[in-house]
Amino acid sequence: IAFSFQKPWLWDHRECWTGYPQQPLQPSLFWYYLLELSFYWSLVFTLPFDVKRKDFKEQIVHHAATIFLISFSYCANYIRIGTLVMVIHDASDCFLEPTKIFNYMKWKKTCDSLFMIFSAVFLISRLIIFPYTVLYNTYYYSMEIFQPFFGYYFVNALLTILQLLHVFWSCLIIHMVYKFILQGTMEKDMRSDTEESDKDEEREEIKEKEKNGISYFSNVTSNSYIQRNGSEPLNNRTHLTNGHVKER
Repeated sequence: IAFSFQKPWLWDHRECWTGYPQQPLQPSLFWYYLLELSFYWSLVFTLPFDVKRKDFKEQIVHHAATIFLISFSYCANYIRIGTLVMVIHDASDCFLEPTKIFNYMKWKKTCDSLFMIFSAVFLISRLIIFPYTVLYNTYYYSMEIFQPFFGYYFVNALLTILQLLHVFWSCLIIHMVYKFILQGTMEKDMRSDTEESDKDEEREEIKEKEKNGISYFSNVTSNSYIQRNGSEPLNNRTHLTNGHVKER
C-alpha cells in the first residue's frame, strides 16, 4: 500500500486515464497485483474448509468478482483503477485480521477497540471513498477520453457488485456497533449463528452436563440398589457422635 500513495492518480483521479491505453506497467504494480491475486485465490481454496457463515454465498460472489476484476483490469491495462480498488479494500482489512486474532485470544477490550476502528474505516472507505473515487471515476471520467466499449460495461458491472456487497456487510457491521453501544460489549459475529469459539464453549457445556448426568445417574442407581436390599439411602440416616448410624 505504501508505494501506491506515491502515485499521482491516487490524488488526481483523472490521471487514471491519462495516456490510456498506453500506460506502462511498473514492477511495483505488477508485484502488488500478483500478491493480491494470490491472496484471493487462497481464500477461494480455503473457503470449503472455513466455518460456514450466513454470508457464505456473498463471500463466493465477492471472491469471484474480485478475481475477475483483478484479472480483467490487468489484461485491459486498467492498472491504475485496479490499484485504487485494492488500496481502498486493504485499508480496512489491515484492522480486520488483528481483530480476529485478539478475539480468538479472548482479549475482549483490545478486540472491541480494534473492531470499532475497523468499522469506522470500513464504512468510510467502502460507502464514501469507493463510490466517489472508483465508481464515479470509471463511470464518468473514462468517457472523457474514449467511448464506452465492452471493458467499460464489464468493469463497472463488477464494481457495482462489490458496492452492493459493501452495503450488505455495512448493515451487519452497523448492527453490531449498535449492539455494542447499547450493551457495552461486542456480541458474536452477526454473519454466523455460532463462531468457532462459541462452539467450543458449547462443547464444554455439553461435556459438563453429560458428566453431571452420569453422576446423577450413579447416585440414583446407588440409592435404588440400597432400597432394593431393604435399607434406606444414607441421606435418610442420622449419625451419632460415637460414629454409629441410627435409622430414622
